Amino acid sequence: MAAGPDVLVVGGGIGGLANALALTRKGLRVRLLERAAEFGEVGAGLQIAPNCTRILDSWGLLDEVLSLGVRPEALVMRDALDGSVLTRLDLADAHARYGSPYVVIHRSDLHGTLLRACRAAGVDLVTGVRVTGYETRDGGATVLHEGGRETAPVVLAADGLNSVARRLFSDDEPVSSAYVAYRGAIPAEQVAAMDVSMSEVVVYVGPHCHFVQYPLRQGEMFNQVAVFRSPRALAGREDWGTPDELDAAFAGTCDQVRAGLPLMWRDRWWRMFDREPLDSWVRGRLALTGDAAHPPLQYLAQGAVMAMEDAWVLAEHVGARSAPEGPDWDAALAAYEVVRTGHCRRVQTTARAWGELWHLTGADREWRNAVLRARDVRDYAFVDWLYGPTALTPDEEPPMFAPIPRDSVGLPTDAEHAAEVVRPR
Repeated sequence: MAAGPDVLVVGGGIGGLANALALTRKGLRVRLLERAAEFGEVGAGLQIAPNCTRILDSWGLLDEVLSLGVRPEALVMRDALDGSVLTRLDLADAHARYGSPYVVIHRSDLHGTLLRACRAAGVDLVTGVRVTGYETRDGGATVLHEGGRETAPVVLAADGLNSVARRLFSDDEPVSSAYVAYRGAIPAEQVAAMDVSMSEVVVYVGPHCHFVQYPLRQGEMFNQVAVFRSPRALAGREDWGTPDELDAAFAGTCDQVRAGLPLMWRDRWWRMFDREPLDSWVRGRLALTGDAAHPPLQYLAQGAVMAMEDAWVLAEHVGARSAPEGPDWDAALAAYEVVRTGHCRRVQTTARAWGELWHLTGADREWRNAVLRARDVRDYAFVDWLYGPTALTPDEEPPMFAPIPRDSVGLPTDAEHAAEVVRPR
């Protein structure tokens, strides 16, 4: 890039690569700076809902993603204590409704797809760059790193939960939910004799815990996630989330859940964090994107999805505001900020509420189960606002779902907040 890039993207994860690809497809010169010595992604499975597979299709990547992942037949919610089915979402019917499929894929496979697309599109991919700060100036922004400084008309910070750039917008810190996640993506033959589904995404919801299972890589692998509230984390202790806490949290669950626990990666675990929503992601020509802007709890499976939506929305606004002399960056960034801050706030706060719903105990659990069992299988009220077309303007945002009255199934409760658990915030 002898003339220098039009855009500097900091961070080579899914969000950073998506931004680099989307803007390059609009004819811009993009340089991406990644801290690691080489590109790669760790982790296990991801769920990609129709609002994002629609975007992947527009980038010409959906066929590759489908070849690497699995199209499950349904999302199924079960009670973790007795294993009974509470509700399900038929994903073939959902595909017909939203015009795009639901896919589960290994995180590294999605990352690899985006990386290959960026290389093919001509993105300048630079590794081994540790960014230490940012500066804004008239008509551009600067990235400071251990090797010097680089300036471009626009800088996008896709630098994750512990974003350096976010410090320019807020002095907030990540918020711990006191919940801990164990993961494990294993060869499918290890669960061949177990009572698991190789065609569905199944979540078992229980008292202060839940357990997720689904196939990966065309059924060659099986993904599991175990999440529980850590008593030691609640007490502020450093030895939180250890395997003995994992086993204790799921001791009262059904046979299907307990059978999967020994197959988890038991030598590593993750504390679950999000952040408070921000009202502003843009300062001059510096903008936050992905988890730097809106890290959610995972209950709606929208973290990676929102990052790719950010990229698509910004690129569409850039494309709509381009001229021979270049994009109207200020207008494009303002349009991006006004729609994405509102949408992602809804996702972040609703994800927290969904976590409360999943983890109810006692009479509240009975109320939740009764409500879910009463749901019609073709009722899309709770996902229309997520799975429909990604909004480019605030007036395109669909309405949120209506809360369910606490007395809708006539069960008693001791928790005053129960009626609010599924209320959009």
